[in-house]
Amino acid sequence: RTGRNPSTGAAIEIAAKKVIKFVPAKVLTDSINK
Repeated sequence: RTGRNPSTGAAIEIAAKKVIKFVPAKVLTDSINK
């Protein structure tokens, strides 16, 4: 999908795989908070 770099304002392509990496991070956060 298309994203935008806040620093330069340039359009960049964001791979779907990078988005999926956030899911395990949420699981780790939930387990730590328990």
